[in-house]
Amino acid sequence: MLIKFQKHLDKNFSFLKEKKLFLAVSGGIDSMVLVELFYQLKYNISVLHCNFSLRNLESDADEEFVKSYSNTKNIPIFIQKFDTKQFALDYKLSIQVAARKLRYDWFYEQLNELNFDFILTAHHLDDSLETFLINLSRGTGLDGLTGIPSQNDKIIRPLLPFSREEIENYANENSIKWREDSSNTSDKYLRNKIRHTIVPILKEINPNFLDSFQKTQNHLYDAQSIVTDGEYIIFKEVVIENEDGTIYFNLKKLLQLPNYSAYLYQWLQEFEFTAWQDIYDLAHAQSGKKVFSENYVILKDRDFLILYAKKSVDIIEEYKIEENQLEVKIPLNLSICKVQDISETTSNCIFVDENKVQFPLIIRKWQEADYFYPFGMKGKKKLSKFFKDEKFSMIDKSNVWLLCSNNEIVWIINKRFDDRFKVTNTTTNILKITIL
Repeated sequence: MLIKFQKHLDKNFSFLKEKKLFLAVSGGIDSMVLVELFYQLKYNISVLHCNFSLRNLESDADEEFVKSYSNTKNIPIFIQKFDTKQFALDYKLSIQVAARKLRYDWFYEQLNELNFDFILTAHHLDDSLETFLINLSRGTGLDGLTGIPSQNDKIIRPLLPFSREEIENYANENSIKWREDSSNTSDKYLRNKIRHTIVPILKEINPNFLDSFQKTQNHLYDAQSIVTDGEYIIFKEVVIENEDGTIYFNLKKLLQLPNYSAYLYQWLQEFEFTAWQDIYDLAHAQSGKKVFSENYVILKDRDFLILYAKKSVDIIEEYKIEENQLEVKIPLNLSICKVQDISETTSNCIFVDENKVQFPLIIRKWQEADYFYPFGMKGKKKLSKFFKDEKFSMIDKSNVWLLCSNNEIVWIINKRFDDRFKVTNTTTNILKITIL
């Protein structure tokens, strides 16, 4: 296996030879074989070990075992102990999800702080099969059927072409010691249930099932590559991406596609959505309907589906501008100064008759009952009508800020000035307000 493993690295991961590598080592047979292989091949390696404190003395014994092995081989080791149960409770996560998050957050923290290049894990071919079956049982797309990727950002899985049987044989032939995780014998977890009941039946039906599965995965990877190229071309035709990260899906073009829902799934799956039928139905829903994920919103707004990130912090409703204040930094960057003469009023610069405003001025979001007197026009106009006439999207409207005096709109900031506060021939004090 050592020779086969070296050829695999030379062919697919030749760039690892001169890199600083972290190996994730639990003490189980897979990770112990992984670290032994890289040790024999004289790579620049260090060990990362997580103690999740889930099996009391057994977890501590795993830690001591990995520590002793690393010290014997003179391999640098970094250990982190977690209170996984408390973390899961605090963040309302399952134990498995909590452990995964703690593990990978710490991995990347170590990678960045210590200037390492990659993290290597001991996932193998049987793990990929189990992941395939788990995803299949839950319902998945093409990505879920391709199993575990051999590389994902800085995470590399060099044992993926090797079966559990090959790993066990190598361990036994080379007298490699390992620790058995007692939780692996329990069918409490779905992965173990699949490992202990379904996979043996598949291998009984076809003794070469793993080889067949590997060939199928290769075909799926090829198909995925074709799909990715195709959907990217269509993405550029259908989608507009703003600099702020907001994404607009043109519904007219989207609905011309023979299977628009498949494209939406492909484009949106990375944004954590789960209510897929609700998303597909948005294309024919009324404007204003939304679907939420943990961190994102997709909104139906007339001729577009609009994807944007949720606000990470609550917005304060009002911001005050005191008399003689010269600048504002939050929520917008404004400058305020007294001038003697005026130039042309624009969308981002207005000239106000100071005697017509009452301090403190207020910056706030718009409300349904708001109205103003558009500069250069007679009569008042509701903001909702102004937005409609200007073809504002719901995102545009949510981003609007108003400058108000005694709850009267002075300026729809960066959009339109109110005629009531304009400079006239009788004006004696002029304020120039500019958005920077």
